[in-house]
Amino acid sequence: MQATRPCVVSLRWRLEDAQGQLIDELTEPMEFLLGGDDLFAKVEEALDGQEVGFETSLALQPEEAFGDYDSSLVCFEASSLFPDGVEPGLQIEGLPEGAATEGMPADVVYTVTEVYPQHVVLDGNHPLAGIGLRMHLTLLDVRAATEQEVEAGSVGEPIFMVQTSAPPDEPLH
Repeated sequence: MQATRPCVVSLRWRLEDAQGQLIDELTEPMEFLLGGDDLFAKVEEALDGQEVGFETSLALQPEEAFGDYDSSLVCFEASSLFPDGVEPGLQIEGLPEGAATEGMPADVVYTVTEVYPQHVVLDGNHPLAGIGLRMHLTLLDVRAATEQEVEAGSVGEPIFMVQTSAPPDEPLH
């Protein structure tokens, strides 16, 4: 079967930064909706019309992947708003209750990047924002999408999701 939108594709990939350093490797096949919200547009374009066994390597610029880094999505909040032992790398949905920063989007995942005695630095950018990527893909299977998958725009939870101050309309990791 040829991969045509909408359909479900089973993929395996290797994701690297522009210097070739491994970021993520999907060794077990995973399903995605081609023609939905599961994949980056450039990945969809590469897969459209292909047959099982197709392999390709793609270079993704930041704007084709997780977006450009937006320094306006970084803020400082009082350390008293966080539990004891908060550490860099912790991710929270939205700002903590009692946050003083105004104008920050409430619907993104913030990553704690630094912890100081009086404040915590939160970054609302995706961890891979601003980074050029290389993606090596293998198309393992193609099947018809169900009506529910087409309506949902996804096979399940998208693993790619672009975090912006606007509601996400592209998937990301």
